[in-house]
Amino acid sequence: MKISLKSIPHISSKISIDLNKSGVVTMTKGLEAVAHEAEKILVASVHQEMALEDKADEICEENEEEIEFMLADERQLFFMIKKKLAPEFGVILNYEERYSDISHKILDELYEEDLIHFEVTENRIKNIIYNAITSFMADASELEDAVMDKIRSYKKRYIPGTDEFDILHEKLYHEELLKRGME
Repeated sequence: MKISLKSIPHISSKISIDLNKSGVVTMTKGLEAVAHEAEKILVASVHQEMALEDKADEICEENEEEIEFMLADERQLFFMIKKKLAPEFGVILNYEERYSDISHKILDELYEEDLIHFEVTENRIKNIIYNAITSFMADASELEDAVMDKIRSYKKRYIPGTDEFDILHEKLYHEELLKRGME
């Protein structure tokens, strides 16, 4: 599952909480500093993928007439272009490999910034970070369904994309995160 900019603060928070709960990491400057560094790396990763998708969109738009003439599947073509350009943009398309790479980057940054101390293998710490990301992503779909079910249960109808919907969605999303101990 793809990481969204909206979910990054929650993932970052989960990483810092999971590292703290692990018992194998000492945080030198607290949870917030760890979450902040993780957030910076996650945001950079999402922006890389957004730039890649923008370039793939641009290529598809430039060749729109030819795509229509050839009756090509534009979604499949988009993915093929994205796959071809991914190395140039530094994007790993396989989510398992990407989350592992992001976990390494977060660990390296936390260590370089002297935000954590540990006396176990780096791989163990990387796995805690990786598991925090993957477990959040697995729960995100279920969480989103629960929020949407609550919104649909209200007598008043909320229209997706409106400010009112977005505010309610964010409030319920945050409540659901708290209820599940994810924040």
